[in-house]
Amino acid sequence: MKYIVCEHPGEFQLKEKAAPIRKENEALLQINKVGICGTDLHAYSGNQAFFTYPRILGHELASVVLEIGKNDKGIKAGDKVVVMPYVSCGTCIACINGKNNCCTNIKVIGVHIDGGMQEQITVPSNILLLANDLSDDQMAIVEPLAIGAHAIRRANILPGETIAVVGCGPIGIGIMKLAQIAGAKVIAIDMNEQRLAYAKEKIGVDYIVKAGEHAASKISTITNGDLCTAVFDASGNKFALEACPDYMSHGGRFVLVGLSKGELTYTHPKIHAKEMTLMCSRNATTEDFEHVISVLDQFPTESFITHSVPFTEMISNFDNWLKPETGVIKATVNFN
Repeated sequence: MKYIVCEHPGEFQLKEKAAPIRKENEALLQINKVGICGTDLHAYSGNQAFFTYPRILGHELASVVLEIGKNDKGIKAGDKVVVMPYVSCGTCIACINGKNNCCTNIKVIGVHIDGGMQEQITVPSNILLLANDLSDDQMAIVEPLAIGAHAIRRANILPGETIAVVGCGPIGIGIMKLAQIAGAKVIAIDMNEQRLAYAKEKIGVDYIVKAGEHAASKISTITNGDLCTAVFDASGNKFALEACPDYMSHGGRFVLVGLSKGELTYTHPKIHAKEMTLMCSRNATTEDFEHVISVLDQFPTESFITHSVPFTEMISNFDNWLKPETGVIKATVNFN
């Protein structure tokens, strides 16, 4: 079978190998579609944390079960399934406390272990969710939306809150829409005017603000000086991350969803005066995936997926997906 491997930063190769053989408590899946996310882009560019080469990328998967043993979810051959790509140990302190999304021994498919950019893959049966009512396009975006759902649940967003989301990439857009579904008013912040326009026109955010030195004063004007009770960073950009507390109200929450490899600096008196709650949000849980599946009909999947190519054309197109000027929001790779 064919697969694509990222041998080194900036280098993909299309290769062939034998199809995998399913072990006990595993499922053999046929991959129909793979979503490309920021992790894949960063890995290809050489600036992804927790990453080694060579690696088969791909963890946003639309798949069909080819083989599976007895399982407590009643999944059988022929079923469409969403893959929760976080393989946890089940025995560490995080797993015992129900936080397997940040397991101390976590292995993320497509990051720590080889992912779905191949025609078939075997995965543990317990990380599958039935998705027979979803299209391949919908299945391929459940995982990034679940990232947003987890962040919103971490922040305990309530109806009527005014929140800010920094970064109008796929994760940020997901947070915006899911926050709206939770009843919040949303301010979208980004440097890219095309993506801000998408957030306004397709997601329906309440306000858009261009990032920069005047962003905080604009947010203050929008909120009558109160600022935002929760601020989510979905950019992973150092300068954006360090500016986020300026958008946050006294008593507010700052949620780090995007990942930066470097150090961040904050002025302690400024964040202390606001009694800022700082929290990180990593991956997602079964609860988050199930929530996304239940509200996916409210998400504009068709406009969200802006680029889609056959598997054999991925390598020649990947460089373009690194360029904001191409208008890419979510790219997908098709196997059928």
